Amino acid sequence: MAAPEPSPRAAPAAPARPQIIVVTTAMLVFISFWRAAAIVLCDMASTVYYIGGIVEQAIGKAAPWYIGAVMLFAYAVRGVYIESCAMFVRGGVYRVVKEAMGGTLAKLSVSALMFDYVLTGPISGVSAGQYIVGLTNELLHLIHLPAAIPTAAGSAAIAIAITLYFWRQNILGIEESSDKAMKIMGVTTVMVVVMVTWCGVTLWMRGATLPPFELHFSDEALGWLGGTGWEKKIGALGILIAFGHSILAMSGEESLAQVNREIAHPKVPNLIKAGLVIFLFTMLTTGLVSFFAVMIIPDDVRMSTYSDNLVGGLAMYMVGPLSVRLVLRAFVVVVGFLILAGAVNTAIVGSNGVLNRVAEDGVLADWFRLPHRRYGTTHRIIDMVVGLQIFTIVASRGNVYALGEAYAFGVVWSFVFKALSMVVLRFKDRRPRAWRVPLNVRVGRWELPVGLALIFLVLLATALVNLVSKKVATEWGVAFTVVFFVIFWLSERIHHRHGAALQHLEKFNVRFTPELEAGMLGVRPGCKVVPVRDPKNLRHLDRALREAEREDVDVVVPTVKVERELVATGSNPNFTPDEQAIFTAVVDLAEKHGKSVVPLVLTSNDAFFAVARTAHELGAREVIFGRSGRLAPDVQAESFAIRWGAVEPDSGRDMTVRIVSEGEDLRFAV
Repeated sequence: MAAPEPSPRAAPAAPARPQIIVVTTAMLVFISFWRAAAIVLCDMASTVYYIGGIVEQAIGKAAPWYIGAVMLFAYAVRGVYIESCAMFVRGGVYRVVKEAMGGTLAKLSVSALMFDYVLTGPISGVSAGQYIVGLTNELLHLIHLPAAIPTAAGSAAIAIAITLYFWRQNILGIEESSDKAMKIMGVTTVMVVVMVTWCGVTLWMRGATLPPFELHFSDEALGWLGGTGWEKKIGALGILIAFGHSILAMSGEESLAQVNREIAHPKVPNLIKAGLVIFLFTMLTTGLVSFFAVMIIPDDVRMSTYSDNLVGGLAMYMVGPLSVRLVLRAFVVVVGFLILAGAVNTAIVGSNGVLNRVAEDGVLADWFRLPHRRYGTTHRIIDMVVGLQIFTIVASRGNVYALGEAYAFGVVWSFVFKALSMVVLRFKDRRPRAWRVPLNVRVGRWELPVGLALIFLVLLATALVNLVSKKVATEWGVAFTVVFFVIFWLSERIHHRHGAALQHLEKFNVRFTPELEAGMLGVRPGCKVVPVRDPKNLRHLDRALREAEREDVDVVVPTVKVERELVATGSNPNFTPDEQAIFTAVVDLAEKHGKSVVPLVLTSNDAFFAVARTAHELGAREVIFGRSGRLAPDVQAESFAIRWGAVEPDSGRDMTVRIVSEGEDLRFAV
């Protein structure tokens, strides 16, 4: 950064205090890989409460084998998402598909994905409601009260209440909602340890046999293939149909891509760690508990009494006194309520992230991305998603099986588009990746992505089989996808017809302050001040962020709006498109590093004085300028030193000025 000035070597008269604009955005709050994993797990691990009943109803007692296979395959699919996030910080389905295959297919893939997100919240909320209503009705029966809560109506009411609660938490911001996810997963971990241990003791004392491999499809599970007998004539087809009915256990993978931009430094290693945590947890919950349910709960009551409540039924049929089992049942229900409620939160977080990517590209009007005045969140997108989820809850009347069968459509087709796009990008964009899906074979100058291709082929085969075997999913999923695609297409045309700029500009909140206090900004002493002016020249900020990752210091990023009057009056205090473009680039770079920054706009007639005053008041230990195109580095350093002497009365205080360019890093002590 170098500011224009008429006489850089002359000591200026003491300028007036520069006016300060504090620039804020909720997306500059970063979270640990534990929090990221917790957000995703609130969706993926929550399926343990309803997946077993849905799959067994479709394919019979062999359900646990296919659920376990899906959990293993989910780890491979997660690798596709990790590679995409290593390429693009905002690496969700829309961005990746657009880069690989264009905007039309990108809008189509997001339309299918939104069907998943709109249904994930309702199915989780309704399932949570069913656990609570079921336990309440059993307790009323035990104390001989002639009353019962209607299961459908009660579950729907609870689901709506949960959705409204997490609507509020997401309005407050990602850090607030991720904190709730961490607490939920902490309690869930305790339950998993208790359940797995107790189930192991039960099997050791009673003995049991593993579930059979033989498939028994219900008529509804075969869809349009019913009566053809193809599932028996072609063994692989039957396996794919069973696998397709279990695929909804993978719901939540896209949420990992949506929270990636908020994952803290080091971003890619933390993303890999989050993926491993998710894999281990889901295998011990969704995978293992599905086996326990079939092996412990008697056949004559498992599906007739506990089809929507398998984990609760499992608690009732383990060894131990009835009173203790009832306590466990209540604990399971409470934890189930919490994690299923957390899945509602994940659906809102994921939807918000997806639609933000779409809006950034000009497909949705900028009106949707205007930040909340107080919290900086994209509240209008959140409002729209929550409205659709509440409508779905009311329209479904609490039918978990129908919701589960339907929302697998969006899950599998979004995976298909994502995997195909990553295969295409291996040939179209050959830049080095920070991480790649394994199993790559080099043939001459080409590297064949065998691992990626195999994942894509499995997903494509499953998706095509699902089209003909899942009537509800196909009919409702296609209709929803077409409607959403038309909305996106019309919105994009209207937006561009009105002359909207295609350049992505981040949305910010701004507030004015006459004084700059470190405590108000949350800046610790010893920070780095990194002035910026050109969004295309941020090498010095990139260097500062890399250093801040190792040194654990705060980074303050001011830009100076220079006024030519003798005294800066702040007559043009608005946050202009120029500043918006600068800080959009700053946010993108901060997200890449996973490191928070504090953006400021300073209004002054002397840029160096404004920076020196800011560094003094925040207790900075160094100021890092970019190499100026007009001033030599020693002139930049001397110009700052003169202003520093005017604002810092303590001549013994150390201050380092650095001039950074692509090939040099010059340091000056002032």
